[in-house]
Amino acid sequence: MKRLLWGCLLLSLIALPALAALKEGDVAPDFNAEASLAGKAFAFSLKDSLKKGPVVVYFYPSAFTGGCNLQAHTFSVNSDKFAAAGASIIGVSLDSISRLNDFSADPQYCAGKFAVVSDADGKIAKSFDLTVRDAVASAKDSRGVDIGHGFAERTTFIITPDGKISASIGGLSPTENVEKSLEAVQQLSAAQRSPKAGI
Repeated sequence: MKRLLWGCLLLSLIALPALAALKEGDVAPDFNAEASLAGKAFAFSLKDSLKKGPVVVYFYPSAFTGGCNLQAHTFSVNSDKFAAAGASIIGVSLDSISRLNDFSADPQYCAGKFAVVSDADGKIAKSFDLTVRDAVASAKDSRGVDIGHGFAERTTFIITPDGKISASIGGLSPTENVEKSLEAVQQLSAAQRSPKAGI
């Protein structure tokens, strides 16, 4: 019963909508951080990723929790659609790199299709004006492992190569968040391909 109560409390904290996140037109904070792709750690640079096209930066509360598992899986199965629109995906959470190595390689979740960044101190999330909640004592993930870290609110930013935010998506379910993110990058791609007026 106590575990169920903690689980409900954790889910209520994770489900909180974005309150003061950066908005469309704002300049996205640049960041460099340790990340994992298919279970292997590497140094991620937002600036370098933007040289290749738009970047979908999605913040999520914790690896191996219900909504975050679903969101990662949904991004994974749609990764080819994001790539077709010229966009790359990067997940960001307060998880340690060791947890993210497992999460990024897990075929049920990230499946090696996109990288996830470790924002262990929450500085990246805070730079995007996201709320970071303290760790919940005794909170366990879907594997029964202690989570042991705080939680950033679930919000996704579509960042264009010039470093500006073209969309800020929060307050939605995990799958709706991915659907809206895909719509946003597809619209961005279509706008870039259409002939410019007056030419």
